[in-house]
Amino acid sequence: MAREMKDSGIEWIGEIPADWNTYRMKSCISKRDSGAWGDEANGTDGDVICLRIADFDYSRFRFKDIPINEFTKRHYSKDTIKNLLLQKDDILIEKSGGGEKTPVGRTVIFDKDFPALYANFMDRLRCSDIVIPVFMEYIFVSFYKNRYTMNYVKQTTGIQNLDLTSMLAMEIVAVPPLPEQQKIAAHLDSECAKIDDVITKTKATIEEYKKLKQSVITEAVTKGIRPNREMKDSGIEWIGEIPKEWTVEKGKHILTLLERPVKDDDGVITCFRDGEVTLRSNRREEGYTFSIQETGYQGIEPNDLVVHGMDGFAGAIGISDSRGKATPVLNVLDSSEYKKYIMYYLRSMAYNGVFLALSTGIRVRTCDTNWNKLKELPYPLPSIEEQREISEYIDKSTLRINEIISQKSSLLTELESYKKSLIYEYVTGKKEVE
Repeated sequence: MAREMKDSGIEWIGEIPADWNTYRMKSCISKRDSGAWGDEANGTDGDVICLRIADFDYSRFRFKDIPINEFTKRHYSKDTIKNLLLQKDDILIEKSGGGEKTPVGRTVIFDKDFPALYANFMDRLRCSDIVIPVFMEYIFVSFYKNRYTMNYVKQTTGIQNLDLTSMLAMEIVAVPPLPEQQKIAAHLDSECAKIDDVITKTKATIEEYKKLKQSVITEAVTKGIRPNREMKDSGIEWIGEIPKEWTVEKGKHILTLLERPVKDDDGVITCFRDGEVTLRSNRREEGYTFSIQETGYQGIEPNDLVVHGMDGFAGAIGISDSRGKATPVLNVLDSSEYKKYIMYYLRSMAYNGVFLALSTGIRVRTCDTNWNKLKELPYPLPSIEEQREISEYIDKSTLRINEIISQKSSLLTELESYKKSLIYEYVTGKKEVE
């Protein structure tokens, strides 16, 4: 028999079971403390672990399984340790940092058995006696996953800040009796663990297919695809032997750096890390690295070979499908060889860490892959006919792999959506634990 429901009066929750109560978030929190700042360390009391945002795995809302000796350790005063030492079931909420894909407001429960403090980009929340911590944390998770937290995010230059005071004071949540909280939390722990297991395995499978694709490309552009051939030393350390009839040329003999003019109606072109070179308006912009400044534009035509000057090491190498303009961070190239083959060879260099080994850059997640380096690199060259043959083979061989990766990625999206929906339905009473 369906249980009796009532209107909660809360827009994002809707109806709740008749025996549930509603409270402002602040009523569910008995204590709130900010984290430790660097100037609180004085070097007198030995090493204490200090947890930071990077130590959390928010896909599971738990700490990563990192050995204790790999956590950040610092010296803290006795007063700081006394005031900020975490207790089991403390909730930590991220209040500063964030980004487009992961805005601030994420939470975790401290469920470890080692002494630890927490850094200043987080606040610690302890629950009042009307709610158990694990249930309250699932409320925070649902609130965050449905992006209601964004109503309290303030953006400053390069950083997001969560107005936690306003959020706790203004937002109302639905709270069942304590025994039902226990049942819901235990059920969600069990169900979410099953979903997370599938997510972890699916992500691992995707990585394996990505490695397979990379190996297919590398093998084809360095060994060829014709069987039973006599080989010779290429003189290139990371390649080893190549077919005897191939030659090796430096980039400056087969590549030309282009400097095309810009047209008034040109849109901005970006070279993405998956190798697509297209108008930025054709793609989502979040999750990709762009140039710090967009000045000194250059023109790009369809079929131009493009190597990203910062992200080339990660596979941002491709052939443009559009007319447009781009910043000087992109190396726009022509070639006397078959360009798609050169593109695949350059990607194989990226996959095998060659660009990283040559890098002198210091910016995180980037690598300086400029024309002065590209023109001095050695390129193994089969005949133009075989270059085309190899490129067509790679196109065909990687098409199915890309389809599988796409299917697996769609499954990840579905699983994350299902988990979000599951948590929401239980913490708002739409579903009842049997």
